[in-house]
Amino acid sequence: MNPRSLKPLRALIPRLLLPGLLILGVGYSLPAQADEQDDATRALIERHGLREHNVASRDIQGWQKPERILVLSLGPEMMEQMRRSVPDVQLVMFEDLEQAKGEVGSYQAIIGICHPDLVTPDVHWIQIYSAGAERCTGLDSVRNDVALLTNGQRLQGPEIADHSIAMMMALVRGLDVFGARQTWQRGRKIGEDEMWEVSGRTLLVVGLGGVGTEIARVGHGLGMRVLATRNSSHEGPDFVSYVGLADELLELAAQADVVINAAPLTPSTTGIFNETFFEAMPDHGYFINIGRGKSVVTDDLVAALNSDKIAGAGLDVTDPEPLPDDHPLWTTPRVIITPHVAGNSDKIEARIALMAQENLRRYVAGEPLLSVVDVERGY
Repeated sequence: MNPRSLKPLRALIPRLLLPGLLILGVGYSLPAQADEQDDATRALIERHGLREHNVASRDIQGWQKPERILVLSLGPEMMEQMRRSVPDVQLVMFEDLEQAKGEVGSYQAIIGICHPDLVTPDVHWIQIYSAGAERCTGLDSVRNDVALLTNGQRLQGPEIADHSIAMMMALVRGLDVFGARQTWQRGRKIGEDEMWEVSGRTLLVVGLGGVGTEIARVGHGLGMRVLATRNSSHEGPDFVSYVGLADELLELAAQADVVINAAPLTPSTTGIFNETFFEAMPDHGYFINIGRGKSVVTDDLVAALNSDKIAGAGLDVTDPEPLPDDHPLWTTPRVIITPHVAGNSDKIEARIALMAQENLRRYVAGEPLLSVVDVERGY
């Protein structure tokens, strides 16, 4: 066991907003035997609905069996598992960006980091650990030279769903107000009509992807009527009453008691939660953002809260981020803010590590990869 404290590392792992740098801790448990590994991988794919690319790696122009791959250190146990899975490939481990920059010679893939100083024309595949890929897809070197980009989409769904629903429950039960007061004085700052039963209320999930689907599942389980939006189609799981397209957002927002943003950040989702959107919401409605901060026009959100256009907000992401200490959101009533930690949990490390190892094995074998990002769409 690495003697270094794992707590600060674990707090960062689910965020992984690249291009940045992260050293993953080793506090996870991995299957020791090949058959156990295969069972764990199959369970991971099935539980999180990880999608296999429709084209095998070997059939994508520029692929050849790699000789050398850069890998951001995942800890000694996982590194040994990786090496055993691809014994004919040189895995060059690094623990910080400067160390990676110092590597001499070509490499055909990078696992764990997407940084412009490392993306050369020789790089055919990049695996990032985060779900959010916008900082990678925005790089010209990736758009022009990298044939395959994979990410950690869907893996953080359970954690983020829990966090979103926790924020919702705290707001609708007034826990933010009572927690700040910390006295037995009941007062009337939270009226009985503001303390809801969530059963029968309407939840709108914006972005019915992997994370959004998990949020919808939990909301439905609480007895809520669930609406959702997505870009691709009107199709969705049985527990979602209606799936609308992006141009139906305002119409659906008008019906929602709670809105949770789970959409990826793209040009079309930047700034979609603005004055017009908050005007469309019922004035008793709550807005929760666990997607990306830049999807919200922050000044419009503050104005909506201060003018009682909406009842409150739960924010795990903000714009700007980190949120400055003197920002008015910190002192705006009925706002709960957490520092981009919705994806943290005691189980996420193992899922990220297992997914990265499986994609490494598949790439070397020329098989279809899991969780391939559409660089043009950004997710």
